[in-house]
Amino acid sequence: MLSRPTWVVSHRPTCGGHLNSVKKNHVSLSLTPLQKRSPRLRRPKRCWGYWGEKVTVKIALPKGRLLETTSALLQAADWGLEDYDESMRNYRLQSRRFTDLQAKVFNERDIPVQVAIGNYDLGICGLDWVEELSIKFTSAALVRLRDLGYGEGILCLAASRSQPVLNLEELRVEPDLIRIASEYPNLAEHLALSQRLRRFSIFPLWGAAEAYPPESATLALLSCRTEQDVLDRGLVPVNVIQNNSALLIANRSSWEQKNLSEIVESIDRQLPLSVTNRKETAAKKPAGMGYEPWQADEDTVRIALPDGHQQAPTAKLLGNAGIRVEDYPSENGNRRPAADIEGVVIKVIRPQDMPLQVANGNFDLAITGRDWLTDHLAVFPSSPATELLDLKSSKVKIVAVVSNEVPADDIFSLRQLVTRQNTPFRVASEYVNIADKYARDNHLGMYKVVPTWGATEAFLPEDADLLIENTETGRTIARHNLKIIDTLFKSTGCLIGNKDAATSPLKKERIRLIVEKLEAAVGRE
Repeated sequence: MLSRPTWVVSHRPTCGGHLNSVKKNHVSLSLTPLQKRSPRLRRPKRCWGYWGEKVTVKIALPKGRLLETTSALLQAADWGLEDYDESMRNYRLQSRRFTDLQAKVFNERDIPVQVAIGNYDLGICGLDWVEELSIKFTSAALVRLRDLGYGEGILCLAASRSQPVLNLEELRVEPDLIRIASEYPNLAEHLALSQRLRRFSIFPLWGAAEAYPPESATLALLSCRTEQDVLDRGLVPVNVIQNNSALLIANRSSWEQKNLSEIVESIDRQLPLSVTNRKETAAKKPAGMGYEPWQADEDTVRIALPDGHQQAPTAKLLGNAGIRVEDYPSENGNRRPAADIEGVVIKVIRPQDMPLQVANGNFDLAITGRDWLTDHLAVFPSSPATELLDLKSSKVKIVAVVSNEVPADDIFSLRQLVTRQNTPFRVASEYVNIADKYARDNHLGMYKVVPTWGATEAFLPEDADLLIENTETGRTIARHNLKIIDTLFKSTGCLIGNKDAATSPLKKERIRLIVEKLEAAVGRE
């Protein structure tokens, strides 16, 4: 079974061009102080200087689920952060009250890592992501300062409601392989080991873990508001692993060496939050449909369709191909829409997870992006996942991006700047395997790949030296004072399949007909 590598990859080329000290599945939590970095990149002396005076305290703030209530908390604390809301266009924020405080907005999952390695003194994020980091890296330099009392939820181990009711005691004596799908692979592995499961495997995911049991996984470890939310997703709770809420965290060295008391006290005075300041978005309640397990045999074609912003163009393509899919996109979160083609079953999952799931035989066909297939093949070149059809939609370019302050306009001039420095060159990307291969192929010396989970443009120039990013027009990149120095490849939506999976003649024929329908639809557009 293929397993997605995670976290930071650190490489140092040897004299012969080979690699040593390759650290897969490892995040480097060692700080590279800015003051020790090579001057060859010619960064501004004050790397946050275009915000004002030199920063003494930095805080990482969350996007997503915690943004509204965190914004309300900081407004009540009179921080004077302008434009910290869902419509913000700038991820760097200045506090009017604390002139020595600067804030940057990240995807919540990135915040514990950024605080642990010392890039930020303080951070606000969920307990779940703090535990996901700390459970694997027990010496991570994190201090949990305050439970902020909002963003409550649970981390729950759940099974399909079609399965016999399970409990931890039954799982411990289960002789068959127990497959756990989760966005929290470190916590899932720790749970399996601590419960002494006899045989288990972990599927690391980008999201939508509830879609996997029972066909593609035995269990899902997922974050929900309540146990009722678990039931609404078509699952049954097996065990609540922990209760979640928002935390204020600090880097241990910063907490010991810097005076953060006034900043922390300004938050303390607002706790517990009043009802009027708790602006949490209610989750959509899924409809009670689409959660029955697949009735599939060796002739059934299993298709994965994308969630998120790719749903609308995918639904249009399927309609043009004469393939009717009921309740897709779904207003109620249904992840098992029905198709009007005999012998076909469908699940809706994250496009990022599709190549690995197809390669592992959980799906026969999937609609994803060439970028994610390329990222998968960069680490599994012999994978059976392959492109069957270019859908000519969702066109983006995968590009290399640096700060406008860097005196390099192409990868060759960048290489000259970085190859003689003594500290690792930091490459940030959601595409960790593409980024790793790009840095290695272009001989960028000693480098680190820093995985991100969105808002990647916020990392430059303070927290990374190079981004590998996708862009449609380049306007967002330019707006953040960044520039493109190289285009790696162009990506479009594509239909992928497992070249080794279809052993049944009837399944092969069904797949052929589906590909032909989609190919004809693409040709008419």
